[in-house]
Amino acid sequence: MEKNFDEASVAKISLHYEEILKGLGEDITREGLLKTPQRASKAMHFLASGYKMDAHAIMRGAIFHEEHNQMVIVKDIELYSLCEHHLLPFYGRAHVAYIPNGKIVGLSKLARIVDVYSRRFQVQERLTIQIRDCIQETLEPLGVAVVVEAKHLCMMMRGVQKQNSTTTTSAFTGEFQNQSTRNEFINLVSAKLS
Repeated sequence: MEKNFDEASVAKISLHYEEILKGLGEDITREGLLKTPQRASKAMHFLASGYKMDAHAIMRGAIFHEEHNQMVIVKDIELYSLCEHHLLPFYGRAHVAYIPNGKIVGLSKLARIVDVYSRRFQVQERLTIQIRDCIQETLEPLGVAVVVEAKHLCMMMRGVQKQNSTTTTSAFTGEFQNQSTRNEFINLVSAKLS
């Protein structure tokens, strides 16, 4: 699905990609690279599109009053982001939970805010906290839990080149700071219930 991009910005960034390719010794006039600067520019616009989205507004768009007060979990939300240190991808999944306090949110909104914060230049630690804080600030639940598991290409294809490493980060508020509640969340995320 092609996105509408600011053509002036695409053109400007394309020129920089041309210079990068030339600087690496490539012939930018060869057939395979003729449109690469424009494609790379559009890809970067998409991968950084989270800067133009308001996660709090997305959450506020689907809040409903409901007296449910048990844990709500959406697990295995796939995510793709760019490491801000090397501009290489990291990818994995997020597990998000909250305990309602008179309000619930449309489940798809939890996945959407993962996308909003993932489509920015990131470190996994900050990504985890941003997701947690958005839910806590917008929904004001009794607690929020976020766990992110990801593989980082900056570790896999350069640097230490460790192919099987996975990074796990977590962030908790409220009731999830209690060990028993946190354990329930971890057990439910780990379980294969279907």
